[in-house]
Amino acid sequence: MQFTSTQKRTLTWCLIAALAVLTLWLLGAVLTPFVVAAVLAYALTPMVNKLDNLGNGKLPRVLAVLIVQSVFGLLLLSILLLIVPIFAKELPLLREQLPLLAARLNDALSPWLAQFGIKMSLDVASIKTFVVKYLNANVEDAFGSVMSSLQLGGSVALAIIGNVVLIPVALFFLLKDWDRFVAMVMILVPPKMRPQVDSFTAEADMVLGQYLRGQLLVMGTLAIYFSVALALFGFDLAVPLGVFTGMAFFIPYLGFGLGMVLAVLAGALQFGGWYGILVVAGVFGAGQLVESFYLTPRLVGERIGLHPLAVIFALLAFGQLFGFLGVLIALPSSAVLLVAIRRARASYLSSKLYQG
Repeated sequence: MQFTSTQKRTLTWCLIAALAVLTLWLLGAVLTPFVVAAVLAYALTPMVNKLDNLGNGKLPRVLAVLIVQSVFGLLLLSILLLIVPIFAKELPLLREQLPLLAARLNDALSPWLAQFGIKMSLDVASIKTFVVKYLNANVEDAFGSVMSSLQLGGSVALAIIGNVVLIPVALFFLLKDWDRFVAMVMILVPPKMRPQVDSFTAEADMVLGQYLRGQLLVMGTLAIYFSVALALFGFDLAVPLGVFTGMAFFIPYLGFGLGMVLAVLAGALQFGGWYGILVVAGVFGAGQLVESFYLTPRLVGERIGLHPLAVIFALLAFGQLFGFLGVLIALPSSAVLLVAIRRARASYLSSKLYQG
């Protein structure tokens, strides 16, 4: 059976894609820190290039890389330090208030449900036992438990420490030589295919870049909104909750749900009644409406084509196939697949097979 040149090219690219998927599946654990660094390098390279261009060649690229990487590290550390108070303050409150809230909820719901013939009763004693067992440990016990786990799972601890050290090192070298690495890959493309490949990668880069930039603007706007709105209603953890919820919007709907659960918990524990829950419902409901009907269409743009449901499916599917590594490559892969599907659709609509 004879293959045409187009069929041979298609078969070759399919084999390359299959080998890439197989490599990711077999070496996922080893490749994870490098993929993390590559994703970060892709996002941070434009900033390094702009900083490099501002110096008109006088600023060494190494210095530009160090500046961008240091600022990014400080920003990441600041976000983590904002999130820590949520758990540091809520756990003691949860230990004290959870049994009381359970008893109050049981007293309120049981008579109301009994009118409809539904018998419901929360086991308050079991909830108290759970709280005493799991939320009453002091810092020393918790630290001892963590150290014991690290000793039992030394390979896991070593892997975590290795990744923490390896990712910044790999990120530094990728940012420093990103253009050279890209050129080394592109030189492997046959000259006849270079225009098509350049056009394809440029379109994929545009789609992914627009999505990331728009999503960052949405996240920042929502972080400010939730922080200010919760603060106006008297929430002690308004800023940590607002920042966390805004950052969690990177995963559509799922991040919003997690942020709302934490806010409801914080409101119930702080105010001890329906006030906090109703405030959270109103603030988060309004935020979801503004995000869905104004911010995302305006800042991200429907023309990009990365629907939130497609993002969720990609994250779950790639995560199922490749674990944490799959979550990292889900968004870039989705952008590339989106461009490929667009081009395949356009080719099909202009083909003789479609036009008959």
